[in-house]
Amino acid sequence: MIRLSNGHVLDHVVSSGSLAFDGGGWPWQRAMVRSGLIRPDLFTVVLKTLTRQPREGNLKLYKPWTCVRLVPGGSVNKVGLTNPGFDWWLQTVGTRLDYERVKTAVSIFGDDDELREMADRLNRFPLAALEVNPSCPNTGHALGNAGQVVAGVEAVKRVSRHPVIVKVSTSQDYVAIARGLKGLAEAVALNSVPWEQVYPDGRSPLWRLEERVGGGGGGVSGRPAQALNWRAVREIADDGALPVIAPSVMGYDDLARVRALGARAVGYGAIHFRAPWLPTRIVKRDLAERAAAPSTERQAA
Repeated sequence: MIRLSNGHVLDHVVSSGSLAFDGGGWPWQRAMVRSGLIRPDLFTVVLKTLTRQPREGNLKLYKPWTCVRLVPGGSVNKVGLTNPGFDWWLQTVGTRLDYERVKTAVSIFGDDDELREMADRLNRFPLAALEVNPSCPNTGHALGNAGQVVAGVEAVKRVSRHPVIVKVSTSQDYVAIARGLKGLAEAVALNSVPWEQVYPDGRSPLWRLEERVGGGGGGVSGRPAQALNWRAVREIADDGALPVIAPSVMGYDDLARVRALGARAVGYGAIHFRAPWLPTRIVKRDLAERAAAPSTERQAA
């Protein structure tokens, strides 16, 4: 677990975008939320990344599979930061959320000035954390280097009262970024892995979008991303600058694996596309088994 400076504990984390812009799920998930198959209140829920201005991206809610496809053991997406914009979220979502019931983190993307403005305006909300996302693989732009990432987070910290999580990519120098963020951020998360890193010789099923909007073949999540993402987890944990949230959890047994690598919290992303009810089952089992363990084992966890 990761205890943030505001007292909130990160343990089980819904990765940004997996439960939409409000933590209540996408339209195809909402019945499962209402029935209790998905329990957002058991997690820290990171909302889908927002940008200062509306961004069309590639996601159409009436046909989401045009930019998300299943691959063996996971998924690939080329959503491209689709969102209605920061002002829309402030006016229609932010004021109606129950932050006591569901511990919520807002994710933001932009240049330094945009990040600073959004972070400042989010101070009115009792967020569990603020996630800065400089690592989307689908924007058609080069990912920021360590210095650029640190500068963006510095801009956020100058105005924000919230603990900051930074979402990095295996295609960045993630250890250097984590070191540079020491004293600024309080945890590191990992994004989906660029298609080209996972399948260097294979064409993405989203290749038509690649031709139209650029930015590579999409971001791979789930089991195909585990080798690269979990190597990053181990290296960041071994370096010791910041605690790390492990991504790509697809089953209960993965919890022990990533914790053995040094992860202090775990994240659930692609699993919501393949079996959206499963993260809640995993968390319930984990909490029950930890509660039943001797106190010395609970303290070690």
